[in-house]
Amino acid sequence: MEKTTPIIAPSLLAANFLQLEQEVNMINRSEAAWLHLDVMDGRFVPNISFGLPVIAQVSKICKKVCDVHLMIEEPEKYAEAFAKAGAQVLSVHIEACRHLHRNIQQIKALGMKAGVAVNPHTPVNQLEDIIRDIDVVLLMSVNPGFGGQHYIEHTYTKIRQVKEMITASGSVALIEIDGGVTLQNAAAIVAAGADILVAGSTVFGSKDPVATISALRHAVTAPAAK
Repeated sequence: MEKTTPIIAPSLLAANFLQLEQEVNMINRSEAAWLHLDVMDGRFVPNISFGLPVIAQVSKICKKVCDVHLMIEEPEKYAEAFAKAGAQVLSVHIEACRHLHRNIQQIKALGMKAGVAVNPHTPVNQLEDIIRDIDVVLLMSVNPGFGGQHYIEHTYTKIRQVKEMITASGSVALIEIDGGVTLQNAAAIVAAGADILVAGSTVFGSKDPVATISALRHAVTAPAAK
């Protein structure tokens, strides 16, 4: 089996916000290609994180792709503002969008790549009609709203299902996994078909985050979990 090198997207939610500039500069020095930015509104998920002012400042010094994950209601109201703040990839939740195709068109018209996030309880077959229109499928491998949770094992099945859908449709979408990614399961997640690994506590909670990012990126490909 040919080894796949995933994109690593450290999640800023787990960073030390008293040293935010140093944390972003650490990411700049690392092998991470993306920086994952979680926005929570306290409505769609039971937590509130950071928003436009923080992202606008981070994007000024970040040399990586700014990957913004909107865990919010009515994301169409804020898409333009996030584009202006520096988002390069913008993911909205399928569960939060009444008119998902319109949301995707809006994001792309604003010059960003469009992602669709899917909660653990949501069947991935709901993506079938829009899979060719999106750039990223963001599979939540924990229940959204809080960091530091354990990976939900059923996500392996969902990764394989999405990969089959992408292949069958001719889509160019990448599969992004968010939640519970560790040095122990990264290889199996990639082997199942994931292209992007979001890691928060695993990176920012380690003694050497730069080395941890490298280890995640170069994880030896292992057989996918059943």
